[in-house]
Amino acid sequence: MDNLQKLQQMQQALNEKYMEREKQVEGMLIALLAKEHMLMVGPPGTAKSALSEELSTMIDGSTYFQWLLTKYTTPDEVFGGVMLKDMEEGIYKHNTDAKMPEAHLVFLDEIFKSSSEILNALLKAIHERTFENGHEQMAMPLMTLVGASNEYPEDDEGLEALFDRFLIRFDVDTIKDHSNFLNMLKGNEQPVTMPSMTLEELESLQFLREMVEIPHEIYEKIADIWVELGDEGIHPSDRRFRKAHAVLQAKALIEQRQIVEPEDLLFLQHVLWEHIDQRDTVATVIRRNAQDEVAMMQESIDREAQEIMQGLTDNDTTDYVLEANRKLKALMKEVQELQDRHPERQQALEAMEAKLKQHAEQLTDSILEPVQEPTL
Repeated sequence: MDNLQKLQQMQQALNEKYMEREKQVEGMLIALLAKEHMLMVGPPGTAKSALSEELSTMIDGSTYFQWLLTKYTTPDEVFGGVMLKDMEEGIYKHNTDAKMPEAHLVFLDEIFKSSSEILNALLKAIHERTFENGHEQMAMPLMTLVGASNEYPEDDEGLEALFDRFLIRFDVDTIKDHSNFLNMLKGNEQPVTMPSMTLEELESLQFLREMVEIPHEIYEKIADIWVELGDEGIHPSDRRFRKAHAVLQAKALIEQRQIVEPEDLLFLQHVLWEHIDQRDTVATVIRRNAQDEVAMMQESIDREAQEIMQGLTDNDTTDYVLEANRKLKALMKEVQELQDRHPERQQALEAMEAKLKQHAEQLTDSILEPVQEPTL
């Protein structure tokens, strides 16, 4: 079994065990592949910490750190206690064993309630993945930090910088489906065998993610999103747009693809907003630009070709066949123009062209000369 299949099995198992958490599960896997951080906001008891901890147990060889933050939490609780021997020599060094600086995956609950002392250290750790330990800059193996909160921070709390560190943001709500709620009440959830992968296999997938192609068409669509959001008075930072590339690559990889497609842009509705009241507008703009031109054109051409051939069964006169011949030539030309604009979709478009040629042969058999391919 290859690593992508293992990843797919992990996603499926988490979806089965944690009802109505499909979006959050996908988000956490994308965050891991992209080596980015994710925020989950929702009421207590909505499996935020359980989901994060479960995922960590599925990565053999990884180190996990989890902590509930309050305004009284000290840096020693998160980064490790001070080593007295070093302190006697005037060096303020932490024993980081089993603490955040040595973890691959971190979950911090009620992250916006942390003290200013912890906040400053977190900002550096999350952004630079380093921890100043005594006189040393300690490199952290941190892949993804998942933050959780019962509510979003207020604008006047001075938490904008920390909030911005979370590239991916999700709401988490209580169970809504009636049957899922009944199963939860009765404890009828089916036991799920949880698959796993090694830390090395995850790192291999992270490397593979970097190889996923982002076509020029996608960059054009991202630029269009940037313009349209600006027109709406919404201005995500350049850094947020740049980091979105890795998210799109990860989304494509989870879908078992080595190329980003327009539909992958839909995930950016969890990335490109800064204030809660912007979310609906951001989602609308992204949905408008995530439409797949090739897929839409294929559907339109296929529908028109079927109508043409269906008409042949009802009307096989010379006039109809000549008109059908003209329409098929026009459709072939559209397909060839699509091939010029989207060489990365060559295989699918060649299949469509072959189908149109097959229709043309049917016209030929009906009484007239074959449809000639258009010359461009």
